Amino acid sequence: MAVASEHTATTLAKFHAPEIVFGVGSLVEAAHAAVRLGAVRPLLVTDPGLIEAGWVDELHGHLVEQGLTPIVWGDLTPNPKDHEVTAGHETYRVHGCDVLVALGGGSVIDAAKGIAVLAANGGSILDYEGVDRAAVPIPPMVVVPSTSGTGADVSQFCVVTDTVRGTKITIIGRSLVPDLTVIDPRLLTTMPDELNAATGLDALTHGVEAFVSRAHNPLTDHHALRAVGLVTDTLVRTIEEPREMAARSIMAQASLEAGLAFTNAILGAAHAMSHQVGGLLDLPHGVINGVLLPHVIRFNAASDPEPFVAIARALGLDEHRGPAVEAALAVADRVERLAREVGVPRGLRELGVQATDLERLAAGALRDACMSTNPREATHEQMVALFRAAL
Repeated sequence: MAVASEHTATTLAKFHAPEIVFGVGSLVEAAHAAVRLGAVRPLLVTDPGLIEAGWVDELHGHLVEQGLTPIVWGDLTPNPKDHEVTAGHETYRVHGCDVLVALGGGSVIDAAKGIAVLAANGGSILDYEGVDRAAVPIPPMVVVPSTSGTGADVSQFCVVTDTVRGTKITIIGRSLVPDLTVIDPRLLTTMPDELNAATGLDALTHGVEAFVSRAHNPLTDHHALRAVGLVTDTLVRTIEEPREMAARSIMAQASLEAGLAFTNAILGAAHAMSHQVGGLLDLPHGVINGVLLPHVIRFNAASDPEPFVAIARALGLDEHRGPAVEAALAVADRVERLAREVGVPRGLRELGVQATDLERLAAGALRDACMSTNPREATHEQMVALFRAAL
């Protein structure tokens, strides 16, 4: 389903498209997929929240019913750390595992990808920062997302926290796209409201940044605009009525479409900046995006507001009929309003960022891979000013 970008993403190794199973009650398909991929002793990567919610027991049962001997590993915290990936790989190695099954949000899926990289290539996960640094193909991988926003289940990205430098590293490669993704909207009903809001805003950021990316193409544009509209129309509803399956299914689709868009078009300054703040303070990625995205939209629109006209139209904003700059500013305001509606703080200062952090954060953001496809280049001084505006 994914497509190779016509731009910078075409250099990111050979094309690899995932198989996607979507539907209420589809969790059992993850076990069938593991069998097809040759599993005997799969490593089931998850986290304590998913264990408590009962989803791990359900999937574990499906795996056992298929004659498999799953090993459950769930010693993860949000924003997977380098040492956690190392520990997960050690569990994979000691138990002689053969296939990875990831059940959880972006942190779980990124950790599983990191474990897979080490299983095939060895070393430290920090050795693989950048594009196509893992030379040996990784083990087969099945993922089951439990949140509606990260897009990790269909993306070529793996983001891990470097705990020594206090930043996040980005690992990119087509081989990191999972072999099969199972999207069962039931799993979204047990997300806490804060996680629901954060991942939804992450999906929105994926859609906006993919659409204006230098590496966009007509098919990524289609997915990106669909995601932007679906998230904006539906996210608040899922918080107000968390058990309504129709809304959950829409948000699951939005997350998927945003993921298909950004894995090919890549992202931009909001993600480059968010990676720095998240690595420094170990904060929810989507919340940081919700704070930063309106400021990044205004920054990019000052150079070229035209791409935001289509986004304004997708959001049903009347300003899409007027000057492009007014449309862009209306998009920024609408994103800001949605972030407030779902409880995101007004600025980075409320998250713990200090003015003394800005120089360091700006330097890191400019080195981040996502800046290569941001539609507007930025100097160090401009990046510091952008962070300051978001304080």
